[in-house]
Amino acid sequence: MSNTHEILERKDVPQEYKWDLTQIYKNDDEWKADLDSIIPLTEKLASFKGKLSQGADTLLEALKADEALSRVTENVFHYASLLSSADQGDSSAQEKENLAMMTYTQSQSMLSFYTPEILSIPDEKINQWCQLPEFADYKVYIQKILHAKPYILSEKEERILALQSESGQTADRAFSLLTDVDMDFGSIDVNGTPKPLTHSTWSSFQENEDRSIREKSYRQFYGVFKNHANTLAALYAGSVNNDIFVSRARGYPSAVEAALYGNKVPLSVYKNLVETVHKNLPALHRYYGLRKKVLGLDELRHWDVHAPLVKSVKSEISYEESVEIIRGALSPLGTEYTDTLCSGLLGGWADRYENKGKRSGAFSSGAYRGYPYILLNYKSDSIRDVYTMAHEGGHSMHSWYSVHNNPFMCYDYTIFEAEVASTFNEELVFEYMLKNAESEDKKKYLLSMRAGDILSTLHRQTMFAEFELKAHELVEQGQPLSTEVLRSTYRELLELYFGPQMVFEEESDLEGLRIPHFYNAFYVYKYATGISASLALAKRVTQGGKDEREDYFKFLKSGGSRYPIESLRVAGVDMESTKPVQDALDTFASLVDELEKLL
Repeated sequence: MSNTHEILERKDVPQEYKWDLTQIYKNDDEWKADLDSIIPLTEKLASFKGKLSQGADTLLEALKADEALSRVTENVFHYASLLSSADQGDSSAQEKENLAMMTYTQSQSMLSFYTPEILSIPDEKINQWCQLPEFADYKVYIQKILHAKPYILSEKEERILALQSESGQTADRAFSLLTDVDMDFGSIDVNGTPKPLTHSTWSSFQENEDRSIREKSYRQFYGVFKNHANTLAALYAGSVNNDIFVSRARGYPSAVEAALYGNKVPLSVYKNLVETVHKNLPALHRYYGLRKKVLGLDELRHWDVHAPLVKSVKSEISYEESVEIIRGALSPLGTEYTDTLCSGLLGGWADRYENKGKRSGAFSSGAYRGYPYILLNYKSDSIRDVYTMAHEGGHSMHSWYSVHNNPFMCYDYTIFEAEVASTFNEELVFEYMLKNAESEDKKKYLLSMRAGDILSTLHRQTMFAEFELKAHELVEQGQPLSTEVLRSTYRELLELYFGPQMVFEEESDLEGLRIPHFYNAFYVYKYATGISASLALAKRVTQGGKDEREDYFKFLKSGGSRYPIESLRVAGVDMESTKPVQDALDTFASLVDELEKLL
């Protein structure tokens, strides 16, 4: 099942390799019953219209009705989304997801009065009510509503935005179906055996030591994207236009500020990240120069950037072996952490291997009920998949601690924080595998891979973040996003980040049209800030004592009870400073120094 050439239909995947969704609903009938209950629960909350300011007791009852509705809605969405991700070609799963979205849109349109009416209560009065003991589970929730006050619209306007939310997801859904279901990338012949080329196997082909396989898979993969370039550009332009529509409707200065405001992340954090990475590009260019030299190439091409620098190292790590590596690597966090995570990975948390129609890549998806689920496309011949498992496990354990230490209305942490817990785990896995490497070549391999991983998470995601910002700013300045505009904008960034060593192909800039995260605007910069924070915290925890470890667990347990900058300060790092980003870039530069000596 772990072999890259054995890709089954979903129905043929053994149950022990799938996640256990019965922890949310035992069957589809239970899901349907909850779906059908959303509108009656909405009507109960809507019955408080015009009454919220009457007194603390009335508002408290409304908040309880809000919680009951939110819990059911979360479960309905979570279940449908996981089913769809496991097999995007499953029409039944797609129908569930569509029904959930339609019902949610109807529900939100009925509740367009709710937030504006809460905000109409005088601040002094509502703040006094929040101090009452019975409001303890809702205090943070109300405070976050009050924070949004400058950008909350009238009841009628909120209803219009709620009705638009479903159609606003069209570009994202169409992109996902086109790239994960409709596109067929064919197969690549490897040593006489044809192996399917998919989003999941793409990385294995690009890491192949045989340059001809890397080139063929590259050209074949991007050839398919080239055939759909105009459609992909139109979909992304539609997504950007929707972001700007919502931000302008609410009165934000820009789309990026709309994305940052809710989490109280200053715009300076985003811009400082880009500027700091720009200042440190010489080390990145030096890395590509080293890569060209070590690979013995006359020209460094785009299909050479993932080729192994240490060719003699092979890996074959089963799924179960990967779990045990993670158990050992994360032991500084204690047995509660490792036992919980490893039991989940071997139990019902994880959907392990690729199947036809399955969403590419990996993710963790936690909710208040059920497991903190993990979607993987695990391949035993890629060490990087050990890191991916640890990464998603970090998300899931963050969810586990958040659920077990917070009331429902404030358990959900932000993505800004999430990428810290995940990349923290990656750093511990790297240190563990390096310490236990059985040969010098293995150490060289791990060092080169770690440099590549930091590059992918810090430099590459910052490049993505810069592209997103440029795309949105172009539209905000009145420039439509044509296929040519998007491709030329992305190519300029490729040339800036990769530097003079790289020779690009005509199709290289199509990469900017295949990144699914772009449909969740201004998400990717959090990978870069996340790894910057996590490198600092991993060093603090492993070199510190009990207090430093407890500070990290305070962060994991915070859930949504604090804003992200504040919760990271509790852990011991200040993300409003450029220091964590600069320190992470210095770590990368030191890895390049070490690799230059070794290779």
